Order: sequence, then C-alpha cells, then structure tokens
Amino acid sequence: MDLTKIQDPSFLRDLSDEDLKQLASTIRTFLIENLSKTGGHLGANLGVVELTLALHKVFESPKDRFIFDVGHQSYIHKILTGRAGQFSTLRQYKGLCGFPKRCESEHDLWETGHSSTSLSAAMGMAIARDVRGENHSIVPIIGDGALTGGMALEALNHIGHENKNVTVILNDNEMSIAKNVGALHNALGRMRSAGKYNRAKDDLEWLLKKIPAVGGKLAQAAERLKDSMKYFVLPGMFFEELGFTYYGPVDGHDFHDLFENLNYAKKTEGPVIVHVMTQKGKGYHPAESDLKDKWHGVGPYKIESGEKIKPEAAPPAWSAVITEALSKKARTDNRIVAITPAMILGSKLEKFGEEFPNRLFDVGIAEQHATTVSAGLATQGMKPFLAIYSTFLQRAYDQVVHDVCRQNLNVFFGIDRAGLVGADGETHQGVFDIAFLRHLPNIVLMMPKDENEAQHLVHTAFCYDEGPIAIRYPRGNAKGVQMDPEMKEIDIGSWEVLKKGNDAVILTFGSTIDMALEASEEMEKQGASIRVVNARFIKPLDEDMLHEIMQEKLPIITIEEAVLKGGFGSSILEFAEENLYQEQTIKRMGIPDRYIEHGNVSDLLKEIDLTKEAVIANLKELIPTKQKRA
Repeated sequence: MDLTKIQDPSFLRDLSDEDLKQLASTIRTFLIENLSKTGGHLGANLGVVELTLALHKVFESPKDRFIFDVGHQSYIHKILTGRAGQFSTLRQYKGLCGFPKRCESEHDLWETGHSSTSLSAAMGMAIARDVRGENHSIVPIIGDGALTGGMALEALNHIGHENKNVTVILNDNEMSIAKNVGALHNALGRMRSAGKYNRAKDDLEWLLKKIPAVGGKLAQAAERLKDSMKYFVLPGMFFEELGFTYYGPVDGHDFHDLFENLNYAKKTEGPVIVHVMTQKGKGYHPAESDLKDKWHGVGPYKIESGEKIKPEAAPPAWSAVITEALSKKARTDNRIVAITPAMILGSKLEKFGEEFPNRLFDVGIAEQHATTVSAGLATQGMKPFLAIYSTFLQRAYDQVVHDVCRQNLNVFFGIDRAGLVGADGETHQGVFDIAFLRHLPNIVLMMPKDENEAQHLVHTAFCYDEGPIAIRYPRGNAKGVQMDPEMKEIDIGSWEVLKKGNDAVILTFGSTIDMALEASEEMEKQGASIRVVNARFIKPLDEDMLHEIMQEKLPIITIEEAVLKGGFGSSILEFAEENLYQEQTIKRMGIPDRYIEHGNVSDLLKEIDLTKEAVIANLKELIPTKQKRA
C-alpha cells in the first residue's frame, strides 16, 4: 500500500486482520526508512503501530476524540490521517511537526509535548460533550511513564468521581524517556504478570457462588471473602477503586486481543481503562534491544546496523560539562545530591549515578515533586542539584515560588536546554525561564559563556549559601575551550568586558556572545568601537558596571536567546528608570511575543532577526554618524 495515498482512516474498517498485519509491516518500514534521514521519535512509534491501527478501526476520528499524551507516539496517527507525504519534512523548519498539531489536521484535537496532560483534557472534552448532549467517545492515550505525573492522577480521581464516559488507553511499555521508577510502576508490573483481569474476576465470582449460602452469616462471610480476595488476586482493583472498569492486560501487538477489548470498552458505561502492553521499538532490532532507550528520540542513522550518523568529533554536550563539574564537587562534599524528573539520560547524569549511586534520585515524571523534594533536602543542610529542562521547569513554577524562593533555600537549579532547542519545537523551546524566574525574590540566575566558565559557576553555586541559585545552559555541544585545572569562585553579580569599545555597548550572555563579538569585529572594520560585555549574572545585575556605562551615555544593545517580555533586557530598562537615566538609549533583541515553532536553530534565529547582521543593523541605527577610521 502506498501510504501517501491515505486521506483518512475510514478505509481501515474494510480490512481483515491479515490486511492490517501487512499494513503494520508497511508502516514500520516507512518509519524506519524516513526517520533514518530526518531523525525523530522512533522507538515509541514502532511500539504503537497495531494499537493505533486498532484504535482507528474501532473508533471514528475525528468524531471520536483521540488525545495523545506527550505526542511522541502520534506518527502512525499522522500517517492514517493523510500526512505520510510530509514525513520527509518531519521536525524540520516549516515542515511536519513531531507532535500533534491542531492546525495540521482536524484529527489532532489536543497539542502535546509535555506529559500527563491528556486525562485532564479528556475530562474537559467529556464535560463539554455531556453538557451539549452529544454522543461520541473520548479516548486519551497515555503511557505508563506519564501516569506518574501528579496531574494525571488528579484527572483519574476526577473522572472516576464524576463517572464520565472516558476510555483511557494505558500504553504500557515500561519506559518513558528512561526506565520508569516508582510504586505505581511496580503496581503496573504486578498487573502485567497477573494475567487477564476480567477472566480472573469471572473465575472468582464463579468460585464464590459455589459456596453453599446456608444462613445469612455464611452469605455475609462469602461477600467479605470476595471483597478481601480481590485485592490479592485482582491487580486491576487499583483502577476499579477509582471508579474505572479495567480491561487487561491486553497484547498491544495482537489485533484479535485489541479488537476484543476495545469493543468491550466502547460499549461500557462510565470510565474505562484498557491496559495495553506494547514493546518500544517493535520490529526494528536495534530499537527493540535498547535497554537504555537511546532510540526514544534519534537523529539520522544507518538502517542496516542502527549506527547513529554523527558529525566528526565534537566537544562534550553542555549537560555533560555541568555533570562533570557536579561530580568533581561531589567527591569532596557529601552534602551534594542530584535530583531529576525522569531525565537521567537527557541530563547526562549516568556517570554521576555510577559514581554516587546513593546520591542520585530519579523521581519520575514529577517536576513539582522534584522541586519540593529539593527544597526539603535543603532544609536539612544538604546541597541539592536539580537537573531539569527549562521547558519542564515551567511545570514546577509554584514550587519554585512557594517552596524554594519564599523560604530562601539553598537549591541549585541546573536549567538544561535553555534557549531554542530546534526540532522539538514550541513545546520545548527553553525561552521563558528568565522571565518567570528573574522577578522572584532571593534567586540568583546565571549563564556561562563557555564550559570553562561553566565549571567555575558550578563551583560558585555550591559555595553560595544565601539561597536558591540557577545556572542556564543550552542544548548541544560546548565550545571545546581549554579548561582551567582548578575551579574558582566568581563574585556573585559580576560581569566581564570581553572586548573594549567607546561608541556603544552590547550586553549579552551564553549562546549569543559569539554573535555579539562577531558583530563588534565587523563594526570595527567600519570605524565603530563596540564594547562587548559578558553579563553572565542575569540576576543580580552588575550595577557598578551599568552605572559606569550609563554615565558614559553609551547606547546599549541587549541580546538574549529568551523572550523579551520580562527578560534580561527588561531588567536593564528597569535599572535605567530606577536610577533616573532618562536619556539612556537601550535597544533589546530577543525572542518576540509568540511561540517559536520547530526547525533548525539557525533558521529560527534568522526568522526572528536574532543574527549578527541584525545586531550590526541595530548598531548602525544607534551610532549613525560613525565613519570608517583612516
């Protein structure tokens, strides 16, 4: 079958199980071939081919609402809804999004990138359906990893309480981005190994009916026996106690098993859980045998061997640089522990965990919990390092405000993937953290220009005992600069002049420093002298240096790979206003007031005019009278 000819999933209703098996094989080949060129989320999608086909055959999209939690596993859904022809552009600039996207298709009802949101969205859609008196199914698809998120558990509680007709598909592959952890994961493990729940329930009912009901006391005893036994032999009772009818475990790669249980679920009144067992990476041996889930999200690779196609030798990843500095400090300070919300691999904490197995804590997909655990550790004199992506720190905002900053606790935040991240797009761009952290009392916020300065800032953070402190660092590789043999403490709030100049000043930090230096050098060729300052402390500002600059009445350009609204540039404007520098010229450059979609970072920077050329153009506007020197 030519997958690019598919317009909508209605054709599936005419296919036999054998036809569907052949289609599943074709889809897997299509995904393996296409993602070998573009990269993407391969493992999760290979694991849900049969499940997605079965869902689209039993239910009727878009009348029935499919809600994919996280969205990593929506590629087959995209193929079945007419988008196979766009897969050559997957996750590329102006191309097909790697997650569900409402503007792409009427079949994409809910946009996701963060986990654990699908059940709450499903509840909202179910309420709307019932208020309107409509009749259709609401079908959220959530993984076992995402089910550990507090929001998902809140939604289960609400759906069960309201007894809403919602069919929850629990896609259980025992993995999220890394191997799942926690008591709920262990409970699901018992369900996996216990056999079919409904069959066990029927057998128990039959057995108890065989007890002769002689007298009321014996009948009551039989009922008590039934109620107590079910907790030992029926693992699905966890969900049934929340008000759900439980079907499973179901073989997620067996069409007969899928259709039987999905059709039962469709006819069942009230909330339903269909517990589906799938294998991540199914059908592609390198991904099937991947115990560390390196095939969750991949770049280009060789199909035959599974070997990743990598550029020539490059400097270490930024997250590895930070973790190495963390490990170096932890060797001499046993107060240091690391916390991660299910991102050991992404934050490059594996080596730290190998060296300090009792000082690394993966709390699962639970950013709020991770933040408050860190706060609790800090109250006991520990030095917690919370490694968390910028985009996921958003999910713990209240805990940062209420539990960490308000109590002025010594929590060290490692804000990974700060700035534009590229292919994962708008749900993952790490551009908001400066704006939502800068205004909080007590916190220190910093970003290094290179890996050498990074190790010094990590050291500085662990020397600091005055409250919370955070270091931002981007996705990708560091610069490969020479590292100092010893780490040193940097004065909190101190900036450094990287290039002298007397006509204008660029204030910037982190990933945009090279842009500023290149613009300064180009302007020097044209006769202008531009000072470049490494504003490595975003908060607090280097007020002494700012007073000096503004007393010189030099025009200022601020550059940040973060949102302009409430960002670093805004803090410079505030400083000028508060100190009555009324005639100070300040031009801010950064992320405009909109969400930035997926694509190569360089293409995205060009789109928003955050380039060397744009810096030069702005400088020429600020100092138009400068002529080329002889």
